[in-house]
Amino acid sequence: MTALAPVRTEEDDRLTTLASERYRNDQRLSGDWNETLDTLLSHRSVRNYLPKAVPDSVLHLAIAAAQSAPSSSNLQAWSVIAVADEARKSRLNTVAGTQRQIEQAPLLLIWLADINRPRKIATDDGAPAEGLDYVESFLLGVIDAALAAQNAVSALESLGLGTCYIGAIRNDPEVVARELELPEGVFPVFGLTVGYPDPAVPAGVKPRLPQSTVLHRERYDTTPRPDDLKNYNAALGRFQAEQSIPLIDWTEQVKNRIGTVEALKGRHLLGAAARKLGFKLK
Repeated sequence: MTALAPVRTEEDDRLTTLASERYRNDQRLSGDWNETLDTLLSHRSVRNYLPKAVPDSVLHLAIAAAQSAPSSSNLQAWSVIAVADEARKSRLNTVAGTQRQIEQAPLLLIWLADINRPRKIATDDGAPAEGLDYVESFLLGVIDAALAAQNAVSALESLGLGTCYIGAIRNDPEVVARELELPEGVFPVFGLTVGYPDPAVPAGVKPRLPQSTVLHRERYDTTPRPDDLKNYNAALGRFQAEQSIPLIDWTEQVKNRIGTVEALKGRHLLGAAARKLGFKLK
């Protein structure tokens, strides 16, 4: 008796589409599809926005999602500043190198590592706060801010909005701190543009490295996989052509980004800047 072929479902087809867009290789995804997975796997950076304000109700939902992220020891050592004022946004954009997405986006969120709040809780009660003087506490704040921001991104995307992370806010944290009147012990980790995507300039799903490159089992596998990088360069090249952006191999991009101090665009001074902003980093 001939075995019947498995019946494909709409969920199977959707997972196949999502995998194809994300990897552009023979990676297959299986299992149960749901809207949360769809939102996560469909993520794309949006750099073109409609001139339409982000409602406060949407912002509050995004922050609720951010506050639902895990937090180390529940210290909740992060804060965020919503910047909608065009003049202030423009001044921050100067720090970031004048990026189109910041200029267009109606809202810029600046995510902060914030140890000012836990320090004040301790000192106002006459208690010591020595634990905040170490690198661990700086990392804790940065990690908490990143986890919170990514939760907010997923929430915003599920509501039809687009986002783009702005690491260039770290080009000059001291200028950002003055602009936002940050108290001691608060550090700007990154920005996030938020707005409604312009349908006339659709953003594509940028392919990622194959799972065989990033997924290790039981131990770190150092087996060379040159075809992974070769094939990824080709996939990324196709994406760049479709999006009409400059063609550059990912491996060249990596080498350019880490090759010189100049490529860090001032971020080699972050340790000194963090200390000036109240982080002792022992």
